[in-house]
Amino acid sequence: MKKNLLWLLVPALLMFATTSCVTHKPVQYLEGSFDTIPLKNVQWKEPVVQPGDLISVVIYSDNASASALYNLNGSVGVANGINTGIATASNGNDTKGYLVDKDGNVTIVGVGKLLVGGKTKLQISNELMDYFKRNDLLKNPIVDVRFLNFKITVMGEVARPGSYSIPTEKVNLMEAIGLAGDFGPFARKDIVTIIREENGQRSFARLDMYDASIFASPYYQLQQNDIIIIPANKKKEAANDQMTLRYITVATSVISVTAILINLFK
Repeated sequence: MKKNLLWLLVPALLMFATTSCVTHKPVQYLEGSFDTIPLKNVQWKEPVVQPGDLISVVIYSDNASASALYNLNGSVGVANGINTGIATASNGNDTKGYLVDKDGNVTIVGVGKLLVGGKTKLQISNELMDYFKRNDLLKNPIVDVRFLNFKITVMGEVARPGSYSIPTEKVNLMEAIGLAGDFGPFARKDIVTIIREENGQRSFARLDMYDASIFASPYYQLQQNDIIIIPANKKKEAANDQMTLRYITVATSVISVTAILINLFK
């Protein structure tokens, strides 16, 4: 009789504990109908170099030995594209680059100080190629400029908050949230905050992920070092309290059952 009662009590307790879990509705985006015509064009602004950025500058030409004079560590740059990386970046590459100072300058090997702040990669590349051609230093020079620390940070109610390196140097808000594992069950999707630092100024934007007009926002396409914050809704606090109550209830039940079993087997 005692054994039969034991086998009845334990499954009942386990069933109670497992059925106390919270179920959540799937995440919804872009609710309702909207006009796709004004939103069909992709608005992407090429990122510009900012103070604190780490950039790679690799020079190629028809003469490998001559190119090596202008590359960090004497890397051989030739026109066929061999040996493209030069510095140790935050993403774990063995690539060394130039850290942009507070005034937006870097000192290029064999060239000297160069203002890169506020310029795009293409502008920097063209400026250097013009320098080599104008001074007859390299034959058919090619300059490859890349960001080595292009990253965004996602914080708050997502599955995997943290900083993410973007090797393609191009990412939008939805892609960033996808990288972070999507919204959590208690995320406020209507007030996603983006913090951006540009030209020494900090700006803020709040986007509503239910509203298709986010595609027209200049903050939808992210820039390097952008921070995305997803706050929690009011249900999270209530859910935490409810979960704590469930844990207390389960713990009390376990203690009660244990006491009963002890009395039965005495």
